[in-house]
Amino acid sequence: MQGSRRALSLIILLLAVVVAGLLLAAGHFQKNSNALWKIISEKCLPGMTQKGNPAPCQRVDVAKGYVTLKDLNGPLQYLLMPIEKITGMESPLLLNPNTPNLFADAWGERVLLAQRRGKPIEDSALSLAINSQYGRTQNQLHIHISCLRPDVRQRLDLLAPQLNEQWQSEVLQNHRYQIRTLTATQLAQQSVFIRLATEVPDARSEMGKYGMALAALPDGRLALMAIERNWTRLNSGSAEELQDHRCQILQ
Repeated sequence: MQGSRRALSLIILLLAVVVAGLLLAAGHFQKNSNALWKIISEKCLPGMTQKGNPAPCQRVDVAKGYVTLKDLNGPLQYLLMPIEKITGMESPLLLNPNTPNLFADAWGERVLLAQRRGKPIEDSALSLAINSQYGRTQNQLHIHISCLRPDVRQRLDLLAPQLNEQWQSEVLQNHRYQIRTLTATQLAQQSVFIRLATEVPDARSEMGKYGMALAALPDGRLALMAIERNWTRLNSGSAEELQDHRCQILQ
């Protein structure tokens, strides 16, 4: 009997430690979830408009409404973020046609990686990704411009012949993705956020559940990939899982 009480006390103590840890983690996330927005609003934008210096951002494009920033994670990864306060995938602003075409802008800024590397990088090695509302750590929309995982590159190469402009379900990184192709012109003509909302059933009302990624195909087309959060499959909607910030594909 005494042993059972001790076991119960130990379980209660462990649960208390776990709960305390979760509360601390939640507090830490809440405290730091606006770090990117503070960099934009308190440093990059004022620095550019008042002194002509975008630091610590690499670029502040007021006309197009975005900034680029070197991410601390990885030797080449950059982030593209709107100047406007847009939290992420769930924001209604992304479905406004007047909002900047951020994915197209991010694909255009992929040259930053080659500039930092000091030599050209083939489009086949590059990718864009944005995480869902549930798979991110920051409450300012940010598109990761980084390298593609080598195994994802191989998988897309195999899928390329059967991919077309209709969304189709395929498995990448053990998660179910919806994939369709785009031309560079189509990417520039319409925001991928609006495309997802209008073309994928029920997506418009649940945009926050989705993460999205973009990569080149061998024939010059682009693969647009959307992943929907699914807790039962331990899937938080993090399309960033398709990227390798160490850029092993370049080695």
